[in-house]
Amino acid sequence: MNKITLILLTSFCLFISKGYAQEINTSASKIDFTISNFKVNSVEGFFNGMSGSIQFDENDLSSSEFNVCIDASTVNTDNEKRDDHLKNEDFFDVEKYPKICFTSDEVVKNGNKYITKGNLTLHGVTKEVSIPFVKNGSNLEGKLEIKRLDYDLGKGTGTFTVGDEVEIKITCVLN
Repeated sequence: MNKITLILLTSFCLFISKGYAQEINTSASKIDFTISNFKVNSVEGFFNGMSGSIQFDENDLSSSEFNVCIDASTVNTDNEKRDDHLKNEDFFDVEKYPKICFTSDEVVKNGNKYITKGNLTLHGVTKEVSIPFVKNGSNLEGKLEIKRLDYDLGKGTGTFTVGDEVEIKITCVLN
Protein backbone atom coordinates (compact mmCIF):
# COMPACT_ATOMS: atom_id res chain seq x y z
CA MET A 1 0.00 0.00 0.00
CA ASN A 2 1.50 3.34 -0.94
CA LYS A 3 1.99 6.15 1.56
CA ILE A 4 -0.80 8.38 0.21
CA THR A 5 -3.38 5.59 0.45
CA LEU A 6 -2.22 4.79 3.98
CA ILE A 7 -2.46 8.47 5.03
CA LEU A 8 -5.96 8.81 3.51
CA LEU A 9 -7.14 5.59 5.15
CA THR A 10 -5.74 6.66 8.55
CA SER A 11 -7.34 10.11 8.24
CA PHE A 12 -10.69 8.56 7.33
CA CYS A 13 -10.55 6.18 10.32
CA LEU A 14 -9.75 9.08 12.67
CA PHE A 15 -12.61 11.09 11.15
CA ILE A 16 -15.06 8.23 11.72
CA SER A 17 -13.82 7.36 15.21
CA LYS A 18 -13.77 10.94 16.49
CA GLY A 19 -17.09 12.00 15.02
CA TYR A 20 -17.34 15.21 13.08
CA ALA A 21 -18.67 18.70 13.55
CA GLN A 22 -22.01 19.21 11.90
CA GLU A 23 -22.74 22.49 10.19
CA ILE A 24 -25.65 24.55 11.51
CA ASN A 25 -28.14 25.73 8.90
CA THR A 26 -28.28 29.31 10.20
CA SER A 27 -31.23 30.41 8.08
CA ALA A 28 -33.46 27.49 9.19
CA SER A 29 -32.45 27.33 12.87
CA LYS A 30 -34.11 29.48 15.51
CA ILE A 31 -34.99 29.95 19.14
CA ASP A 32 -38.68 30.55 19.93
CA PHE A 33 -39.73 31.98 23.28
CA THR A 34 -42.89 32.72 25.23
CA ILE A 35 -43.18 34.95 28.29
CA SER A 36 -46.18 36.22 30.23
CA ASN A 37 -47.29 39.82 29.86
CA PHE A 38 -49.46 41.47 32.54
CA LYS A 39 -50.11 37.96 33.95
CA VAL A 40 -53.02 37.42 31.50
CA ASN A 41 -51.35 37.60 28.08
CA SER A 42 -48.21 36.14 26.67
CA VAL A 43 -45.67 37.47 24.23
CA GLU A 44 -44.12 35.15 21.69
CA GLY A 45 -40.99 35.84 19.76
CA PHE A 46 -37.86 34.33 18.32
CA PHE A 47 -34.15 34.76 17.72
CA ASN A 48 -32.22 33.58 14.71
CA GLY A 49 -28.61 33.91 13.65
CA MET A 50 -27.58 30.63 15.28
CA SER A 51 -23.93 29.77 14.72
CA GLY A 52 -21.17 27.71 16.25
CA SER A 53 -20.22 24.07 16.24
CA ILE A 54 -22.07 20.90 17.07
CA GLN A 55 -20.61 17.45 17.26
CA PHE A 56 -23.40 15.02 18.00
CA ASP A 57 -22.77 11.29 17.77
CA GLU A 58 -25.69 9.15 18.98
CA ASN A 59 -23.35 6.14 19.20
CA ASP A 60 -20.67 7.92 21.23
CA LEU A 61 -22.25 10.61 23.39
CA SER A 62 -18.97 11.15 25.23
CA SER A 63 -17.56 12.73 22.05
CA SER A 64 -20.62 14.94 21.56
CA GLU A 65 -20.41 18.64 22.28
CA PHE A 66 -22.30 21.85 21.63
CA ASN A 67 -20.80 25.32 21.33
CA VAL A 68 -23.61 27.44 19.93
CA CYS A 69 -24.47 31.15 19.96
CA ILE A 70 -27.34 33.26 18.69
CA ASP A 71 -27.30 36.90 17.71
CA ALA A 72 -29.16 38.79 20.48
CA SER A 73 -30.00 41.64 18.09
CA THR A 74 -32.27 39.33 16.08
CA VAL A 75 -34.94 39.31 18.82
CA ASN A 76 -38.29 39.55 17.06
CA THR A 77 -41.76 39.76 18.64
CA ASP A 78 -43.49 41.28 15.58
CA ASN A 79 -43.60 44.62 17.38
CA GLU A 80 -40.80 46.95 16.29
CA LYS A 81 -41.14 49.32 19.28
CA ARG A 82 -41.00 46.43 21.76
CA ASP A 83 -38.11 44.79 19.88
CA ASP A 84 -36.12 48.04 20.00
CA HIS A 85 -36.78 48.25 23.76
CA LEU A 86 -35.69 44.63 24.25
CA LYS A 87 -32.41 45.41 22.46
CA ASN A 88 -31.50 48.34 24.70
CA GLU A 89 -29.78 48.32 28.09
CA ASP A 90 -33.06 47.68 29.96
CA PHE A 91 -33.08 44.09 28.67
CA PHE A 92 -30.58 42.40 26.31
CA ASP A 93 -28.21 45.37 25.88
CA VAL A 94 -27.11 44.00 22.51
CA GLU A 95 -24.36 46.60 22.15
CA LYS A 96 -22.62 45.24 25.25
CA TYR A 97 -23.78 41.59 25.00
CA PRO A 98 -24.22 40.78 21.29
CA LYS A 99 -24.34 36.98 21.70
CA ILE A 100 -26.29 34.47 23.76
CA CYS A 101 -24.21 31.29 24.00
CA PHE A 102 -24.46 27.71 25.22
CA THR A 103 -21.46 25.44 25.74
CA SER A 104 -22.07 21.84 26.75
CA ASP A 105 -20.25 19.87 29.41
CA GLU A 106 -21.93 16.55 28.66
CA VAL A 107 -24.62 14.84 26.61
CA VAL A 108 -26.53 11.86 28.00
CA LYS A 109 -29.40 9.70 26.81
CA ASN A 110 -32.61 9.52 28.82
CA GLY A 111 -35.16 7.12 27.32
CA ASN A 112 -35.88 8.29 23.77
CA LYS A 113 -34.49 11.78 24.50
CA TYR A 114 -31.09 13.28 25.09
CA ILE A 115 -30.05 15.86 27.64
CA THR A 116 -27.18 18.24 27.18
CA LYS A 117 -25.87 19.93 30.30
CA GLY A 118 -23.70 22.98 30.18
CA ASN A 119 -23.44 26.73 30.57
CA LEU A 120 -25.80 29.33 29.15
CA THR A 121 -24.34 32.83 28.97
CA LEU A 122 -26.93 35.56 28.59
CA HIS A 123 -26.56 39.28 29.31
CA GLY A 124 -23.10 38.64 30.79
CA VAL A 125 -24.38 36.08 33.30
CA THR A 126 -23.48 32.39 33.04
CA LYS A 127 -25.68 29.71 34.59
CA GLU A 128 -25.68 25.93 34.34
CA VAL A 129 -28.70 24.54 32.46
CA SER A 130 -29.95 21.20 31.18
CA ILE A 131 -31.61 21.05 27.79
CA PRO A 132 -33.68 17.96 26.97
CA PHE A 133 -33.80 17.40 23.20
CA VAL A 134 -34.70 14.93 20.50
CA LYS A 135 -33.11 14.24 17.16
CA ASN A 136 -35.70 14.43 14.40
CA GLY A 137 -33.99 13.75 11.08
CA SER A 138 -31.43 16.53 10.68
CA ASN A 139 -33.07 18.63 13.40
CA LEU A 140 -32.20 18.83 17.06
CA GLU A 141 -35.27 20.08 18.95
CA GLY A 142 -35.07 21.08 22.59
CA LYS A 143 -37.04 22.88 25.27
CA LEU A 144 -36.14 24.53 28.52
CA GLU A 145 -37.36 27.17 30.90
CA ILE A 146 -35.23 29.89 32.43
CA LYS A 147 -35.90 32.77 34.78
CA ARG A 148 -34.99 36.05 33.09
CA LEU A 149 -34.16 37.72 36.41
CA ASP A 150 -31.47 35.07 37.01
CA TYR A 151 -29.74 36.70 34.03
CA ASP A 152 -30.49 40.30 35.09
CA LEU A 153 -32.78 40.81 32.08
CA GLY A 154 -35.15 43.69 32.72
CA LYS A 155 -34.44 43.61 36.44
CA GLY A 156 -36.06 47.03 36.85
CA THR A 157 -39.29 45.81 35.26
CA GLY A 158 -40.58 43.52 37.98
CA THR A 159 -42.65 40.46 37.10
CA PHE A 160 -46.16 41.85 36.53
CA THR A 161 -45.54 43.62 33.22
CA VAL A 162 -43.05 41.01 32.03
CA GLY A 163 -43.07 37.56 33.62
CA ASP A 164 -39.96 35.94 35.05
CA GLU A 165 -40.29 32.45 33.52
CA VAL A 166 -39.37 32.19 29.85
CA GLU A 167 -40.30 29.08 27.89
CA ILE A 168 -37.72 28.39 25.19
CA LYS A 169 -37.97 26.08 22.21
CA ILE A 170 -34.81 25.40 20.22
CA THR A 171 -34.80 24.19 16.63
CA CYS A 172 -31.29 23.55 15.35
CA VAL A 173 -31.22 22.37 11.75
CA LEU A 174 -28.03 20.61 10.70
CA ASN A 175 -26.79 20.45 7.12
